[in-house]
Amino acid sequence: MDILTKINSEEEPLTPSNGWMKENTTPSLPEVFASIRVPKTANFWKKLFAFVGPGMMVAVGYMDPGNWATDIAGGSKFGYSLLSVILISNFFAILLQHLALKLGIVTGRDLAQACRDAYPRPMALALWVLAEVAIAACDLAEVLGSAIALNLLFGMPLWLGVLVTVLDVLVILYFQNRGFRALEAIVAGLIFLILICFGYEIVVSQPNIKDIAAGLIPQKQIILNPEMLYIAIGILGATVMPHNLYLHSSIVQTRNYARNTEGVKSAIKYATIDSTVSLLLAFFVNAFILILAAATFHKNGHHDVADITDAYHLLDPLVGTTLASTLFAVALLASGQNSTLTGTLAGQIVMEGFLNLRLKPWVRRLITRLIAIIPALFVTWVYGEKGTADLLVLSQVILSLQLSFAVVPLVLFTSSKAKMGQFVNSIGLKISAWIISCIIIGLNVYLLWETFTS
Repeated sequence: MDILTKINSEEEPLTPSNGWMKENTTPSLPEVFASIRVPKTANFWKKLFAFVGPGMMVAVGYMDPGNWATDIAGGSKFGYSLLSVILISNFFAILLQHLALKLGIVTGRDLAQACRDAYPRPMALALWVLAEVAIAACDLAEVLGSAIALNLLFGMPLWLGVLVTVLDVLVILYFQNRGFRALEAIVAGLIFLILICFGYEIVVSQPNIKDIAAGLIPQKQIILNPEMLYIAIGILGATVMPHNLYLHSSIVQTRNYARNTEGVKSAIKYATIDSTVSLLLAFFVNAFILILAAATFHKNGHHDVADITDAYHLLDPLVGTTLASTLFAVALLASGQNSTLTGTLAGQIVMEGFLNLRLKPWVRRLITRLIAIIPALFVTWVYGEKGTADLLVLSQVILSLQLSFAVVPLVLFTSSKAKMGQFVNSIGLKISAWIISCIIIGLNVYLLWETFTS
């Protein structure tokens, strides 16, 4: 008896007509699908622990090197004022990731598979191309972040650092063969390493607690000041990542919960707790980066620090300890490597979901990694450090452009009674999702307009 037969042999099974997986379809990430057991009779905490993991892997995308530049720029130029933007962006992310996990749990399809099922083939192929471009752009920022960190820590040439990131393919294969839990543990460990590094940075930088509290309250000058608004939109655009929506809708299905009404309801509850707590951790990382920039650069008159390398070199003399810049680079390396792991996984999900293409694991992951490495290698070889800074900015612009093509289908699918059955979005959730989607899309369009016209 195969695993699909086992998990659908429970009482009150969900069927294609009332909301679960279509018959004779291959599940998302079939090699790890329903591979992690969820105890049926355990207490709340044991069940929650069984679901902890996917949220951490998704949270990685909200603290990747693409976020660092916007947080550093915002903190150095405007102090603590943009903390409220990070907080609001995080709330947006929590809601959208809830929709993504709900889609995967209820329908048994990840977002890419759902798009392939719902749309004509030409439209599905167009969405696939856009998704691949977005993942390549995201991978580009992650690869460059890791390369910059290796350069700062060990003096490794940028081009060589880019090549070293290929090793993440081997890491994924090794640990996934040992079970998906092992891969989740690696990601969680790197997240806590980042938190420890920035916890130290915050202590030694001695930020103003009252100013931090005031910064968490939205201020009207964020809208009235064009320069502040531009950076605020950049923070928002770098926070909500399209590839995370594809990733989350897939990896929640690694849990072996009962595919019936009660099992699905329970899975949504525990997966939402996992996602929400993990994204709150991501909020603290982003907030810590901005607070560090405000407490060191802005406080000492350095109002135009936006480059990660410049921030690294300024930290030691401003903070007064040689450990500050080292831990900054260690956190950057952990962030970059974490993000490349999850980005490569998202690439596999998108390729298989949209194309129903089955390749050997090492082949598909190598293809995904090369899509990001080739342009990064070219730029670092030809243009050096200045080129990588420009490429990081371009990668965030591309992500902003693609975001709506992932968000809109997600909101449509989870608001469809035909697809979600009794788990369809409530009226309040529908309205909130569409308001958030319109805000994100509108602000990102504005960001693109300003970027290209200036």
